Amino acid sequence: MQTVVVDHPLVAHKLTTLRDVGTDSPTFRRLADELVTLLAYEATREVRVVPREIVTPVAPTTGTALASPKPLVVPILRAGLGMLDGMMRLLPTAEVGFLGMVRDEETLEATTYAERLPADLSGRQVYVLDPMLATGGTLAAAIRFLVDRGADHITCVVLLAAPEGCDALEAGLEGVAVPVTIVTAAMDEKLNENGYIVPGLGDAGDRLYGLAH
Repeated sequence: MQTVVVDHPLVAHKLTTLRDVGTDSPTFRRLADELVTLLAYEATREVRVVPREIVTPVAPTTGTALASPKPLVVPILRAGLGMLDGMMRLLPTAEVGFLGMVRDEETLEATTYAERLPADLSGRQVYVLDPMLATGGTLAAAIRFLVDRGADHITCVVLLAAPEGCDALEAGLEGVAVPVTIVTAAMDEKLNENGYIVPGLGDAGDRLYGLAH
């Protein structure tokens, strides 16, 4: 498993505002969207391409086009939906699937409650969207689900990650032969006793949609 922390001033600037407890939901959604587009630029570095012959207004030339089958973008419900537009802005021809997963707040184990994905993902590059890599259970379960369907290259785009989450994810993917890359805006300090990232930004779903408990 490879972890990439995107080191860029604009990423740091937008992330700082996302973290701020005073940032309201509309601003949070807009900034998350913009931040994901910046992360997507790095996340798609290994996207598969093929040569394409075209004619410019001046002369014929060989360009580059996305290879088939098209990449598949999979937001993990519900918070991952807040990242979808930012990713699709950079990959407008990608297909979209959905994976609903919920984490038990006591056991921290993730279970699947809904999915809308192709039955066969053989040969597909998949981009998974989930705001937080905290305990790692949700992403590990999602990746194994996708690998079982045949996905052969998986990149996870997350706003924040914790060291414990990365370690747990790597352990949870033991035996998985498919390449997995994590692209994140920051590697935070730690998890607290409730499994939240510190300093973090709170519950991403609640901050995106304004449904705080």
